[in-house]
Amino acid sequence: MEFKIRMGVPEMHARWIKLQTGFREGSLSKDDNGLYKKWGKALKLLSEDPMHTGLRTHEIDALSRRYGMKVWQSYLENKKSSAMRMYWVYGPERGEITIIGLEPHPEDSKRGGYDKVRLSNMDENGYT
Repeated sequence: MEFKIRMGVPEMHARWIKLQTGFREGSLSKDDNGLYKKWGKALKLLSEDPMHTGLRTHEIDALSRRYGMKVWQSYLENKKSSAMRMYWVYGPERGEITIIGLEPHPEDSKRGGYDKVRLSNMDENGYT
């Protein structure tokens, strides 16, 4: 089953459009260009198989409790300080995944690192 990918609003949608536009215009910094490519690859893998081994997807219990639904984390990169992580949920419709966060891995998840993670709403229709 292939999943339709949605961007949470307003943050994720705006961030993706900004990166996409900058890439097309050739105006991205080296770091943003790298982020765009890594994120794009991760989104492709996520749409094909959310549990793809390269994504190292796992539920983040602290965020699931806070938001009242299962919140998943997938890797964009690994073995690097401030390695980027993508946070997402299933829905709002069957066969859909909504990206609700893109942040560096919290430095110390055992000491409330996920308390600092801020997530977007699921979509413009008010699903949260």
